[in-house]
Amino acid sequence: MYKIAVLPGDGIGPEVINEGLKVIHKTAEKVGFDYETIFYDFGGERYLEKGGDPLPDSALTEFKEMDAIYLGAVGHPDVKPGVLEHGILLKMRFSLDLYINLRPVKLYPGVWTPIKDKGPEDIDFIVVRENTEDLYVGMGGFFKKGTPDEVAIQQSVNTRKGVERCIRFAYELAMKRKRKKLTLCDKANVLTYAHDLWRRVFNEVGNEYPDVEKDFAFVDATTMWMVKNPEWFDVIVTCNMFGDIITDLGAMIQGGMGVAASGNINPNSVSMFEPIHGSAPKYKGTNTANPIAAICAGGMMLDHLGEKKAAELIDNAVSKALASGKIKDLSAGKMGMTTSEVGDLIASLI
Repeated sequence: MYKIAVLPGDGIGPEVINEGLKVIHKTAEKVGFDYETIFYDFGGERYLEKGGDPLPDSALTEFKEMDAIYLGAVGHPDVKPGVLEHGILLKMRFSLDLYINLRPVKLYPGVWTPIKDKGPEDIDFIVVRENTEDLYVGMGGFFKKGTPDEVAIQQSVNTRKGVERCIRFAYELAMKRKRKKLTLCDKANVLTYAHDLWRRVFNEVGNEYPDVEKDFAFVDATTMWMVKNPEWFDVIVTCNMFGDIITDLGAMIQGGMGVAASGNINPNSVSMFEPIHGSAPKYKGTNTANPIAAICAGGMMLDHLGEKKAAELIDNAVSKALASGKIKDLSAGKMGMTTSEVGDLIASLI
């Protein structure tokens, strides 16, 4: 019996999560596993109504007792930008030590990519992004703020422990894949302290994985090759900032935000899974949002829980739905089907 915390969140979050749960329910019936969902209303509406801490510490204590967290979206037009993102997303990331951000970049059959002459056989890789260090730790400050002499400092923090556990996770993942290739994306030619650490650890840990092909690419070159030759990549490991950037490029080459899912992972504790498209408040309640990314995030969650067959069924069902031609476009309001109809279609293909 898996215990899953469900945070539908804001905007289109509740709608896409509903379809994800619909598919998970059908998959559980097919494969034969039991789960329990515990719903939490953390998000913009609750914050506007009750104020205070967007995510109290008591909730984090409860989350640690769960097997997984399934999140819809966070972001509300009436809440100052950063309040919910820092108060919920980053708080979960740091408090639960979700030190891996895992982003599959996979082009499904029948999905348009802006890259000419590339198909599903060319775009199928995973980005492993370090998720709790680098510029995102919030170290820094202002000097003479608001004056012509103002100085703003933001520090990149990279620890041996943080870098090594991320790189080791990436090697382990590469070992499970057919190609067994791992690329370190860095900027070691300019960031000569932080990324010297990344390179040294990459090489040292790599000695334990002789079967993995090792490769290096500066981040600017990585963005070029992702567009020109995405087939070169199998698993990419990188720091927090670069991972934040290249994964959005990855989402575009796989067809858009509507199919991009992610996992925020602590391999030894609870992990959180979500679509990356945000709350898209203008589509709230219109039943026009694309739920595929949320459904894929649900598949990632089941895979993480060890339900490999269930995850495979969801991935195959998504692939068949997209190849069917019934979904005309992956953009909200242009699919030719409603949110719930897309969920029904994928559930029917399990």
